[in-house]
Amino acid sequence: MPLHGVLVFLGCIALARRLHKETKFDCIDAHFVYPDGFAAVLLGKILALPVIVSARGTDINVYPSFPVIRPMLRWTLRNAAGAIAVSADLKNKMTTLGVSEAKIQVISNGVDVERFQPQEAKASRRRLGLAEEGPIAISVGSLIESKGHHLLADAVAKLAPSFPKLRLYIIGEGVYHSRLEELVREKHLQDRVFLLGNRPNEELNLWFSAADLSCLMSSREGWPNVISESLACGTPVLSTRVGGIPEILASPELGSMVERDIGSIAKGLERALSRSWNRLEIARHSRSRSWDAVAEEVETFLKSKALP
Repeated sequence: MPLHGVLVFLGCIALARRLHKETKFDCIDAHFVYPDGFAAVLLGKILALPVIVSARGTDINVYPSFPVIRPMLRWTLRNAAGAIAVSADLKNKMTTLGVSEAKIQVISNGVDVERFQPQEAKASRRRLGLAEEGPIAISVGSLIESKGHHLLADAVAKLAPSFPKLRLYIIGEGVYHSRLEELVREKHLQDRVFLLGNRPNEELNLWFSAADLSCLMSSREGWPNVISESLACGTPVLSTRVGGIPEILASPELGSMVERDIGSIAKGLERALSRSWNRLEIARHSRSRSWDAVAEEVETFLKSKALP
């Protein structure tokens, strides 16, 4: 891993020189501070171009804990012309690496408002072949420990007596798949928790619309798109209070946050499934942050750093 940044740079330099000679660039826009941003800053020094690096999540939430990687993160951020953070939480963490707060711009992710929009719940369930009655929760994300699908499944088991018809659909793939399958068998959840694997992104709109609640029990996040996409469909969210999530769920009318333990998640599920949500208002509020709006903010920031 300590060599990744240098190897990316070496793999890019010849092509970057040629492209820059053909079409003069104003700047380099790099996403993920290491290794991509590190390689981009090296390219910028060779090509005499300003470099903007964007932090997405793991690069700042996890990588600074690696003693060999932390200095390279700091060097990248200090030598970049500017930096973008997808959440205020990430910005604060970037400043602990010794980066000036004035150098960092928070530009949160947007949502595809054409793809993610409210659909009638029962019609969505019919299209997906789901039962029209009974509460449905959905959890979308890679099947890894940090996403907390296992905690959510345990919470669903805990609620079996009070919510006998509750079903949880988990969308995603990853190394934790077999562990989740084992948990479903151990807890006798075969008719309550369903592992769907990866589904086409175009289909997620139906799943969010069919669900009563969208859940994300992560231990760390940057600005999770699945929450924005769920809200854009009018589906309330139950999530842990990590990363940029409190910035997304800025109102209790959009969803609620819980501690990352089975008891707290179970109580959160019970409260969220027992209350009424204004799904049209949730969608209206969340659809205002389009990718076009994000693009305009990014363009303005790039121009401010590349064209002083």
